[in-house]
Amino acid sequence: MATPPQPGIDSPTPPSAAAGSAREVLWAFLRLGCVSFGGPIAHLGYFHAEFVERRRWCSEEGYAEIVALAQSLPGPASSQVGFALGLRRAGWLGGLAAWAGFTLPSALLMLAFALGHTHITGKLGLGAVHGLQLVAVAVVAQAILAMRKKLAPDALRMALALLAAVMVYFSGQTVLAIAAGALLGALLKLPSGQPQPPGSAELTPSLAAGLSRRSGVAAGVVFCALLLLLPVAASLSRAHPAGQPIAVANAFFRSGALVFGGGHVVLPLLERAVVAPGWVDQAAFLSGYGAAQAIPGPLFTFAAYLGAVIRPTPSPVALGALALGAIFLPGLLLIAAVLPFWSGLGRRRWMQSCLAGVNAAVVGVLLAAFLRPVWSSAVHSPFDLVVALAALALLVRYKLPPWVVVVSVAALSALAQTL
Repeated sequence: MATPPQPGIDSPTPPSAAAGSAREVLWAFLRLGCVSFGGPIAHLGYFHAEFVERRRWCSEEGYAEIVALAQSLPGPASSQVGFALGLRRAGWLGGLAAWAGFTLPSALLMLAFALGHTHITGKLGLGAVHGLQLVAVAVVAQAILAMRKKLAPDALRMALALLAAVMVYFSGQTVLAIAAGALLGALLKLPSGQPQPPGSAELTPSLAAGLSRRSGVAAGVVFCALLLLLPVAASLSRAHPAGQPIAVANAFFRSGALVFGGGHVVLPLLERAVVAPGWVDQAAFLSGYGAAQAIPGPLFTFAAYLGAVIRPTPSPVALGALALGAIFLPGLLLIAAVLPFWSGLGRRRWMQSCLAGVNAAVVGVLLAAFLRPVWSSAVHSPFDLVVALAALALLVRYKLPPWVVVVSVAALSALAQTL
C-alpha cells in the first residue's frame, strides 16, 4: 500500500494553518541563518526555495502576498517575511522561533567582532579595518544602483529621489524626506510598479494563521505606545543610572520603525543614532558595517555590534542584545499589526502611489548616506578610490559573493598598509 503524502512535504497543496511546531520552525530557520549570504533579496530566494518549493509551508500566491506586505512596511523585509512564515506555520511561538533562528548566527558573529575589534592593532590590523570601510563604499554604491533600477526607473521618480537626497544631505531629516515622497507619490499618482500576484484578490485566513484582527490591533497599539513613550522615558531618565539602556532602546527602536527599504537604508538612521551623540566613533561604525557584509543573515544584526561598542557601558553584550531586539521589534510588530488587514489596504490605488513615492525617496536617502558619511569617511587617497571601484566591479559586474569581496579587500588593504 502506498505511503500517504506527508503534510507540507509531499502534498501538492500547502498544509493548513499552524500545522507545525515552534521547534521545527526554529531548526529550519537556524540552518538558513548560517548559510544565507547575499542580502535581503537573496534571503527571499532562500525562503522561497525552502518553504514554498521544498517544504510547501506556503503557496506561491501566499508567499508573494507576504513579500509584498513586507516590502510595503518599515523594517527588514526578509526578517519580516520569515516572521510571517513562522506565524503561519506555528503561531506566535513559530514567528518568534523563525526570527530567532534566522538572526542568531549573524548576531553572535557581530557581537564577537565588537568584542575583539579593539585588539586589532598595528599596520596589518589597521589596514584590514580600513579595508572593511572601503567595502562599505562599494556595497552601498551597489545597493543604490540596484534600488534605482527597481524603485526609481523613470525620470519622475528619479527626480523625487534626487529631491530626497538633497533634503537629507543638507537637513539630515530622513523622516521628512520619506514623508515628502509619500505625499508627492499620492499627488502625482505614481504607478506602483508591482504586479499583483495571481489569485490574491483576498488575503486568506490561513495566510494570517494564529493571528486574529484583535491580535493585529494589539500589536499596533504596542508599536505606537513604544514609539511615543520611549522618547519620553529616555528624556526623563537621562540623569538616572538606568538612563543609558533606555536611551539605547529608544534610538534603535526609532531606527527600526522609520526605515523603509530595510538593509542598507538603515545606515543613515543608525549613524545619526549612535555617531552623532558620540556613543560610537565614525571609524568603528564603518568598520562594523563593512564586517557585516561578510556574514550570513540579516544586515540589521549590525545593531548588535553597535550596541556592544557603545561606550561607556558596564555590559557590552547586554547592551548589544538590547540594541538588537530594539531594532527588530518595530518591524515584527508592524507586520503582525497589518497582516490581518492587508487584503483590502494593500490594493487601494492611493496607497500604492504613496508607497511608490516612499520607495523613490528611499533611493535618495541612501544616496545622501553614501556621500556622507560612507564616502567622506573612507576614501582618503587615489589608492582608496581604486580599491573601492574595484570592489564595486567585483560585486556588480562579476557577481562575486559579498564575503569574498570583504576578505579580498581587507587583505589587500592590510598588505598595502604594511608596505
